[in-house]
Amino acid sequence: NVGPTEVQSRCALAKSSESIGKQWEAAFFGCLRDSPSSEALKHASITGDMKAWTAALTQLSITTCEILNWKACGKGCPLDVLPVANQEYLALDVMAFEPNDRPWKFPTAVFELENSRDPERVAFSLWKVLCVRARLRMVFCYRRKTEEGAALIQTLRRDVIQSMSVEQRSGLDGETWVVLGTRGEAGTFPDGFFKWWQLDPQTGSFSLA
Repeated sequence: NVGPTEVQSRCALAKSSESIGKQWEAAFFGCLRDSPSSEALKHASITGDMKAWTAALTQLSITTCEILNWKACGKGCPLDVLPVANQEYLALDVMAFEPNDRPWKFPTAVFELENSRDPERVAFSLWKVLCVRARLRMVFCYRRKTEEGAALIQTLRRDVIQSMSVEQRSGLDGETWVVLGTRGEAGTFPDGFFKWWQLDPQTGSFSLA
């Protein structure tokens, strides 16, 4: 098992060379190998229990943010780093902030944990995070079959990304990721289960990272 201290050390080493998304991914996998929520997420993925999947993923996402020294909130985990305390700011599933003294700070990272099999709901989640100014925007989603994943990514590119003008797309700050979990790869959990797709704002395409 990889403990929180070791994960933090690995993340610190990566900060000088890796993107913020890759730093978060490294911390997330460290949590998966060490957190009790990992087994809950694996079981929910295999059985298709989407309510349990969302609950476990919410906790894992918040813990991952905390490893990176961010303050994070989500359902059941309120936060008071802004003058108004809340659990789900802007109706986003998870939001994280780097600590500073400014009262109305912008988020460092925002996450949508979309458990619906409806591609329009996933598209809506991607649209939501794209509307937010943050260094990291991430959408988690789930499909039963491996072959459904690439088709979903193409749908998101066509319906959401190509709806933006070139100026809007190229003007995006930060990084945008879609993380796809697949029931068909549950046997290789966690490494093979998740596919990490990063948006290239210049080309408007997603690529496996």
